Amino acid sequence: MVIGGWQKNSFIDYPGKISCVLFLSGCNFDCPYCFNPDLVKNSPKNVIDLNRVYDFLKNRKGLLDGVVISGGEPTLHEELFLLCEKIRQMGFSIKLDTNGSRPHVIKKLIRKGMVDYIAMDIKTDPVKYPFFIQKNSNPDHILSSINIIMESSLDYEFRTTCIKPLVDAKIIDCISRRIKGATLYALQQFQHTKVLHPEFFAENERRYTDTELFHLKDIAKVWVKKCIVR
Repeated sequence: MVIGGWQKNSFIDYPGKISCVLFLSGCNFDCPYCFNPDLVKNSPKNVIDLNRVYDFLKNRKGLLDGVVISGGEPTLHEELFLLCEKIRQMGFSIKLDTNGSRPHVIKKLIRKGMVDYIAMDIKTDPVKYPFFIQKNSNPDHILSSINIIMESSLDYEFRTTCIKPLVDAKIIDCISRRIKGATLYALQQFQHTKVLHPEFFAENERRYTDTELFHLKDIAKVWVKKCIVR
């Protein structure tokens, strides 16, 4: 397990908490718009020593409320369980960011009480993952993770980065129906910075306008308890 990035203080990544964010290197998806390409390629510019992270957290007791474990895709790493256990022993809440591709890991984390909040990205209609996200991805894994999270007693959210053609009105309606009754569904504006596949953006406009985003929100909010635009 390689920690390829570290944000020592965040007021926005863990709802209602001041957190530290750890970015684990390595991912099993190939999202063209990913803004952490070095982590996906498992070639981070900087590698953070884990003991340094633990020392930092020990010294921030009472100042930080929680730790966000992000990526990359954290559930790829067997060492994730030990990391969560160590963080939990220090008294911090844990939020997991995941792409939902490994439902058995999510289920085990929940069963062992190692996470308090899960944010799962839903990239597009799950049946379209092999076309848009990863050729060998299994849509059933995405659907299973959705069910596991919604059936748990944890706080959670689902998130979709709105980018053409992965997302349109029909796809948002499909996703929203699949997560019917979800506590929170966040539609995220695409930020065109450094991305994994810049060639994807060479010819066509991929970004939604604010007006278009709020139209997508109007579609989604019918099916979930709360829908927001970020």
